[in-house]
Amino acid sequence: MSSWWRDAVIYQVYIRSFADGNGDGVGDVAGLRSRLPYLAALGVDALWLNPWYASPQVDAGYDVSDYRRLDPLFGTLEDAKGLIADAHEHGLRLILDIVPNHTSDQHPWFQEALAASQGSDARARYHFRPGRGADGSQPPTDWPSIFGGPAWTRTVDADGEPGDWYLHLFAPEQPDLDWTNPEVRREFEDILRFWLDLGVDGFRIDVAHGLTKDPGFPDLASRAAGGMLDGVARDHPYFDRDETLAIYEDWRRVADSYEGERVFVAEAWVADAARVARYLTPSRLHTAFNFGLLSCPWEASALRSEIDATLGVLAAVGAPPTWVLSNHDVIRHATRYGRSQTSLSDARRLYGTPVDHALGERRARAAAQLINALPGGTYVYQGEELGLPEVEDLPPSVWQDPNRRYTDHDGPVRDGCRVPLPWSGATPPFGFSPEQATADPWLPQPPDWKDHTAAAEEQNPRSTLSHYQALLRIRREWRDRGLGDGAPLEWITTPPDVLAFRRGEVVCYANLSTAPVALPAGYRVLLASEVVDDDRVLPVDAAAWLVAE
Repeated sequence: MSSWWRDAVIYQVYIRSFADGNGDGVGDVAGLRSRLPYLAALGVDALWLNPWYASPQVDAGYDVSDYRRLDPLFGTLEDAKGLIADAHEHGLRLILDIVPNHTSDQHPWFQEALAASQGSDARARYHFRPGRGADGSQPPTDWPSIFGGPAWTRTVDADGEPGDWYLHLFAPEQPDLDWTNPEVRREFEDILRFWLDLGVDGFRIDVAHGLTKDPGFPDLASRAAGGMLDGVARDHPYFDRDETLAIYEDWRRVADSYEGERVFVAEAWVADAARVARYLTPSRLHTAFNFGLLSCPWEASALRSEIDATLGVLAAVGAPPTWVLSNHDVIRHATRYGRSQTSLSDARRLYGTPVDHALGERRARAAAQLINALPGGTYVYQGEELGLPEVEDLPPSVWQDPNRRYTDHDGPVRDGCRVPLPWSGATPPFGFSPEQATADPWLPQPPDWKDHTAAAEEQNPRSTLSHYQALLRIRREWRDRGLGDGAPLEWITTPPDVLAFRRGEVVCYANLSTAPVALPAGYRVLLASEVVDDDRVLPVDAAAWLVAE
């Protein structure tokens, strides 16, 4: 029997925006526990939770001050234990987000480092370096922060004089750890064991490609900086370095010492699928997000090329693909697909321009059906099962994304894909918070989301939610007969801009052309993202699963 993680459907819970149990306007563990029946009924296999650890919340929890304690915003450690037990009772596994590249500047280690002298053991856990120039007033390298501005901040010594600089590839409040330090390695292995002992089923590794740095700290100079979402060139000074891979061999030994197939998922924005495969040998990590489809335009040739490339290189290391269309860092695909130019880079460039929401949601349903027919596992970002669009008109007064601090960071604000979910009712907060709530949701919800609430869509058999429920139910039923892990993919010759392939007993068609396409005779429709009439013609921007009559 195949390992559960090889073809799991994993639902990403952005916890602060999922469900608010105590009425403070922020999602929490109590809210999530109350919605576990919804997630079980949806048909997913596991949940991935964005960070819930103690944090100043400068970067929505990715600045961790205590990895063994929950932030009071979300609950207590006892609440976490209750959630783990409840999730397992509902047949759902639980994957936590681990943040090993950096801590919060409020973490006790970094506070100790700031108070310590140059060259101290406390500072050796991070990257402290003297500045350049006669007075040390220039950063040690020309490295930029992912969020804009320089990747270095200067400290002040105990005597009040300017001191060394410390590295932070993200916000200044997120100092990078030095993974050549044995104490750092021991600490994180202990953190993994702490949560594995409590019963969690695995970890998604934040910035999995970023832990080690070139010890010579060379300037980037003419080399591309390689933003998080753009992949990076080989021999990069701080991303996708060979030394990082050895860390995951140690982590794999930790996971393998536990029963129940505990797993790791890498967030690795690297140059191509071949570079991803290096993380996924049997002695390292289990799976990694395939960001290729997420970045692809809604074009048959581009999608097929990415699928072929991914399947080819991962087969060589025996790892399954994990397909993803949206997450908490990128513009929702229901919006990306609603414009004439549909790649992720197009979406950033066209942010805020008009969107055909009906078209985007239609294509998003087809894309979900397409990826769930491919070999491997898939991810559902919360709200995509409701067809939620990106909220691109949030006023700057409510923005909380730290990447907006710097004028040289011109990417879209990430808050637009993080707006709290609509559950029920005709007006905000749409059941996100209880009736006795004392605060509005932490980001405002569009009033027109009344038609996108889970309650409204559950009553509509043609809704995106109803499609996802049928999709995941049928995928599970047919796992051993062509869907999920196992059966190889065989492409079928089709008209231009139509994708079709066979896996076991199941045939998948996706029509990305500008005209309806006839489906083959001798097959019945198992499921389609749009209505297929008796004439057996697949509409434009639709997908269908077929089985022999």
